[in-house]
Amino acid sequence: MDPWLLWLIASGLFAAGELASGDLFLLMLAGGAAGGVAVALLGGPVVLQLVAFVVVSALLLALVRPLAKRHLTEGTPDQPDGVAAVIGRTAQVTQAVDGRGGRIRLGADEWTARSQYGAERFPVGATVRILQVDGATAVVGDALELE
Repeated sequence: MDPWLLWLIASGLFAAGELASGDLFLLMLAGGAAGGVAVALLGGPVVLQLVAFVVVSALLLALVRPLAKRHLTEGTPDQPDGVAAVIGRTAQVTQAVDGRGGRIRLGADEWTARSQYGAERFPVGATVRILQVDGATAVVGDALELE
């Protein structure tokens, strides 16, 4: 079997292993193996192929991996999702809301809701702010027209 093919297989195995680890270490070794492929295709001896693998892997680990890890971890701000995404949003009351229950419309969705304080009551059409979510029920309070 040709040496370049062995390096190519090694590169593929390193890349596949990276999918399981997600640490960007094996991906750098895959790049080093690609360096071995290049030297093998140019007809270099096995010793030179190994040197290329070690040098390219070391360079990728020292220079590229820290930048890539930083970009992956610090590149995007935290964005709320799921229930956290609705906290603080305003909604319209569709069925009067009090301490025992009611309904609100948030965009195209309708939620069960209850007021934050038992004595608080919001009539149909009122705008309320979602303060928290308790199970499938939105706990709402006065919107205070902050938006």
